Order: sequence, then C-alpha cells, then structure tokens
Amino acid sequence: MASQLECPSRLLSGSLLLLCSALGFSPRCAHAQDSADDMSLRGDRAEISVTVRDSSGEPVRSAGNVKLYRDGMMADQSALSHGRAFFLIRILGNYTLVVDAAGYKPGQRDVNVPVAVKYEVDVNLRRESASDDGGALSTKPVLAPKAKEAFDKALKAIDANKMDDADKYLAEAIRLAPGHPDVLFVQGVLLLNRRNWPEAQTTLEKVTQLDSSNARAFAALGMALNNQSKYADAVPMFEKSVQLDPPGSWETNLALAKAYYYHEQYDQALKTSQQALTESNGKAPQIELVVAQSLTAVGKYEDAAATLRKFLKEHSDRPEAATAKRWLDGLAKNGKIRQN
Repeated sequence: MASQLECPSRLLSGSLLLLCSALGFSPRCAHAQDSADDMSLRGDRAEISVTVRDSSGEPVRSAGNVKLYRDGMMADQSALSHGRAFFLIRILGNYTLVVDAAGYKPGQRDVNVPVAVKYEVDVNLRRESASDDGGALSTKPVLAPKAKEAFDKALKAIDANKMDDADKYLAEAIRLAPGHPDVLFVQGVLLLNRRNWPEAQTTLEKVTQLDSSNARAFAALGMALNNQSKYADAVPMFEKSVQLDPPGSWETNLALAKAYYYHEQYDQALKTSQQALTESNGKAPQIELVVAQSLTAVGKYEDAAATLRKFLKEHSDRPEAATAKRWLDGLAKNGKIRQN
C-alpha cells in the first residue's frame, strides 16, 4: 500500500525537504507550504496540482487521466495535459490519486488536504515494458481509517463464522466507503454465502469494473453466474481469473470445468477438471466425478469407468459414492463399457 503522502505540521521541524521526499512528494512540496502565492486561501476550496513523471523525471507526454477518490468513491477526474492535471477541492480530508497513462503502469498517491491551500504532488510512473516491477504502485484506493477498522472487523467475524456480526460491520464499512472494491467484494461473498445469486452478481460486477486485476472477484462473479445456470457468461469470468492468477486454485479450475461442461465445451472441461484434480493434491477427491463426466462426454467410456471404479475403491465412505456407482451402472447398462 502506498505511503500516506502529506506534510502535516507536526513533521515540519528539521529537514522539511527530506521528509517530503521520503513521503513521496515532489521537492516543491517544501516550498508550496511557504510560498506567498500558494498560501493564499481559496475560500472553502483547496487545489491539488498533479505532475505525472516518467523514470527520467520528465512529465509524461502520452494521453492519460487522473482519478480522484475520497473514502473509496471517485470524487473527480481529469485528463492529462502535458503530464499535468488539476483539482479544486471543496471538502477537506484524505484523497487518493489514481493515474493511468498510455504505455505506463498505473500509479497511485495519497494526499492529505487539511487546509484550503495549493498542494503540488508528483506521481512517478514506470513504463509497461520495464523489467523491474519493484516500484509498481497499486491503483486501489486506500480505505480511510474508520472504514478500514469496520472492514477488518467484518473479516474477523467472517473468519469466526459470525455472519450477523459480519453483516453489521460490513454495513458500517459500506456506509463509510460505499464504492471501495474490497468492501464490495466482501459484500458479494456474503451474498454468495446467503445464496442471493442475482445481488451477488450485481455487486461483484461492480468490483471487477473498479478493480480489473482482482482474480478472486472474477472467480466469485463466475460462481454467482454458475449458480444461475448462466454458463456462457460464467466461462469468461473464470478464464479471466485464471489469466490474472495463473497458479490459481483448484476451486477456481473446478468451477471453470463445471461451467465448460454445462456449456458443452467438453474437451476444455476434461482438461480443466484433470488440472483441478492434480492441483488439489487429494484434498477434493470428488473432482474425479467431474473428470468421469467429462470423459463420458468426449466418448472415453472405459477411461470414465476406470475413474469411477478408482473413486469407489478409495472413497466408498464418501456421499458421492452412490452417484459414482449409479453412473458406473449406467455405463454398463447402456453398453458403453465391457461388463466385468
């Protein structure tokens, strides 16, 4: 998470230039507080002057925009002009600048606006081709302290399976930061838990729009669509999740395999279910039934039967065993496999 970028009065002793540099401001931050022009009050408005720079320190020349967030909600946005953007602020407080420019990795800076003066802020971007990602910055807006406190309490309540408490704390987080993608994601997961598929879908769609790099959000959205039998829509959501997080999880690949199967993409269902089975490392033997289904769908009946027999031999005590026995008997009855 980006450092809080501010020059609060309690830090102005000692080397102001060093402090501003350490906190991520342009060196002009030190002078902005002392300049007679910049100290002139603007009624009830402050101004944020943004300069977007490349690794050489020069203003970027490519097209782009800067979005201004407050408490997770976008308050304003401005197109870049010669690497500059300007905002007039009517409500003092904490803000987050999110910068996108063609050919560069996105960047983010936090700005504290305690009084109505001018603030000059630099945001440094790295080119997309840069091999060193160590300085890449998240584009996710930062939760304000009270909203984060409520959000963290909601997560702890979920971990403790205290869903009523989770709802209470999450409602407070939503009130304080209604548009924050992390808050919306947890809301979507709780809606999934309560089997409210349509509302979960709507909420998680908002998350993927606000945070297009959130692999878990795309997977959760795929789950909401799967549970409404919207398999054609679910498939690209799961595929996007796997693309964003190649190692992924066996749960995501299992859900994707089921979506492929019900969308009649049987070859993909077989490949993905086998991958999920391997990745699960024995934690989810029931995946073998999805593999058997997919093998049957592509006409590999003997392989499907072998998979079902293996499951029955190793997991006869599991509730899925009755299903595996029924499918195996069905293959034999329909003449798809040799009788033992």
